[in-house]
Amino acid sequence: KKTKWRKKIETKKNEKEDERLITFSKRRSGIYKKACELVTLTGSEIAVVVFSQSGKPYTFGHPSVEAVANRFLGMNHLPNDNIHSLVVGHRQVRINELNQQHNELRRQLEEEKEQEKILTQMRRGKETQPRWWETPVDEHNLQELL
Repeated sequence: KKTKWRKKIETKKNEKEDERLITFSKRRSGIYKKACELVTLTGSEIAVVVFSQSGKPYTFGHPSVEAVANRFLGMNHLPNDNIHSLVVGHRQVRINELNQQHNELRRQLEEEKEQEKILTQMRRGKETQPRWWETPVDEHNLQELL
């Protein structure tokens, strides 16, 4: 017969297990995210294998876990491994696109900096000229006075 206390203890155990699962899932997805960023930023090949407390394996790999493991173990790629060549080609195209975007953004930034310099010089030039309200009245023409 389950007493009130036993039910509470079992509930707390279940809650702790749930918390551990949530923590594991969050950390696993964080590790995968960092691995994905590393691949994106460096173009590297990476494989991550994580085991849960129950021993269940979770994997992330780019281009695939098998390809990275084979390369790590010194095994040759399969002769009909078209996926790897497609991934490499796609990666190179994407890197080229990103480089073009980066160069365009740098060019725009330089243009903006030049524009800022011109506007700053114009503002400083206006500051050295007397303001219209500081100019003597007899120096204004009729239109300015109106």
